[in-house]
Amino acid sequence: MVECVPNFSEGRRPEVVEQILDVIRGVAGVKLLDYSSDPSHNRTVVTFVGGPEQVKTAAFLAAQKAAELIDMERHRGEHPRIGATDVIPLIPISGVTMEDCVRLARELGREIGEKLQIPVYLYEEAALRPERKSLPKVRQGEYEGLKEAIGRPERRPDFGPARLHPTAGATAVGARPPLIAYNINLGTDDVAVAKAIAKAIRGSSGGYPSIKALGIMLKDRNVAQVTINVCNYREVPLHRVLETVKSEAARYGVNVIGSEIVGLVPMEALLDAAAFYLRLEGFRQDQVLEKRIHEGG
Repeated sequence: MVECVPNFSEGRRPEVVEQILDVIRGVAGVKLLDYSSDPSHNRTVVTFVGGPEQVKTAAFLAAQKAAELIDMERHRGEHPRIGATDVIPLIPISGVTMEDCVRLARELGREIGEKLQIPVYLYEEAALRPERKSLPKVRQGEYEGLKEAIGRPERRPDFGPARLHPTAGATAVGARPPLIAYNINLGTDDVAVAKAIAKAIRGSSGGYPSIKALGIMLKDRNVAQVTINVCNYREVPLHRVLETVKSEAARYGVNVIGSEIVGLVPMEALLDAAAFYLRLEGFRQDQVLEKRIHEGG
């Protein structure tokens, strides 16, 4: 089983999102698990699972449909993006290895590049160039900046033409372990505070190695947000991320007013947070009723 979590640059038009979801639902052997749209980010995160070939087919058809329905020339949102189908990560779940997902990502990237004429960048474990393992580096300059940069040798895509698709832009395709998309909202409208906190916690700036973070503004709520990818929740659990952000925010006299998880999250990550905040001693995950029932014991 392979998990696929494509991110589409549309979070304000439900009718467009539904058309993309219908394409995924229509692939035999694929199960749509979840989707979440955010109007401020103008982005929808979708999660589906299935066999490797079925997942590859669904991802390609979804990218094809997104290219028909989303015009990046009109797109505006708070989240960094380079295309209508901004990113397609493939994640090994059971019976497949990371190497299998790397092969699958490269096959999918080639297919999108050749058949849809959308430039594709391979990232994370599927990257063909070490500097492209980092998704933020692939997205540097976003859609607008990539228009000119794509012609430079260092920014040429791995597949497809060395020019942006006129409406769909570009796409990043990769293979990676599971991650948690975790956003923390601050009690301030000063985005500089969110950016400073993001810089303090992300690995590329000297923070936690498995954390990627940005500070953005939620204009519809007039709230600054630290938007975070927790790339290894066992190394840096959710409660540590939240407590660190609370501590950093306190330096600026700012409180955390809420947080959200986008898409699906491993139960283990939530149980770890529960055990921390409840100060549980000797707690075992098999003490969870539903887990014991599910395992038949």
